[in-house]
Formats: sequence, C-alpha cells, structure tokens
Amino acid sequence: MKKIAILLITLLLSTHLMAAGSDNSSSSSSEVSLYDDAVKLVKRAGKLEKKDKPDKAKKLYAQAFSKLEKAYKSDKKNPDILNYMGFTTRKVGNFEQAEKFYLEGLKIKPNHNGINEYLGELYVQTNQIDKANERLAVLKNCNCDEYNELQLIIKNKGVKIY
Repeated sequence: MKKIAILLITLLLSTHLMAAGSDNSSSSSSEVSLYDDAVKLVKRAGKLEKKDKPDKAKKLYAQAFSKLEKAYKSDKKNPDILNYMGFTTRKVGNFEQAEKFYLEGLKIKPNHNGINEYLGELYVQTNQIDKANERLAVLKNCNCDEYNELQLIIKNKGVKIY
C-alpha cells in the first residue's frame, strides 16, 4: 500500500512538473496561435467581402491586425506575419502603412510570393502600375498562382476576378 501511495505521489508530481515546464515553450506556440487565429479572421473577412458586407469585413481585418501585431512582437523576422499585417492594413484602406509592412517583409524574404502579389495589388489600387509590374516581374519565374492573379489584376486595372 505504501508503494502505491509513493507511486501515485510521484506520478502527480511529475505530471505537475511537466505542465510547469511547458509554460516556457508556450510563447512560440502562442505566437503561432495568434497568427493562425488572425489568418482565420482574414479568411472570414474575405467571405464577408464576397457577400458585399465590407463594414463587417473591415472589423474582422482590424481584429486580425491586432492579433498579428501581438505575434509580430514575439517574432520580428517572420515575413508571413508582415505579409498579413500589410494585407489587413490595406483592406481597411491604409495603403501607406500597408506598403511599409510589405516592404519590411521583403527585406526579410525578397522573393516572398504573397508579399510580392499583395504589394503589386496595392500598387494597382494606388494607380502605380509601373511598380505593380515590377512586382509581377519578381514573380515571373515562380510558376505560382500569385503571378497569374497579379497579372490578371494589372490587366483588369484592379478588378479582382475570382
């Protein structure tokens, strides 16, 4: 009986200590969780835009940006976070700030397909077609959807066709 009690106490203590140890690594998982939550919000916002509910979409983009901002504080070298920060900022109409986030992301990863496409879209929206074509040129050899989408947007002067 004494051995069983010792075994139970040992198990309880080891489980408790393992749980306490996992707190140290939760910062990286929490930034991933913030990023993942933000991406889900962005996707929901996109669906609202397609349903012609721009005000509701903008609220979700703003919520996503808030989560991305927190994730960025923990991981300043992640171009994907900067890509979505630029995207959400652009979607709420702050083109100048969006461009800064995209350009910061390109400093980290110049050939990032998503950033190059979205920055190109921003340039089309702000009537800077030469700069949009520069982004398209970066994507030219990627054999990716981003190239085709940006090419179509430039061709149609900003009208995104799904």
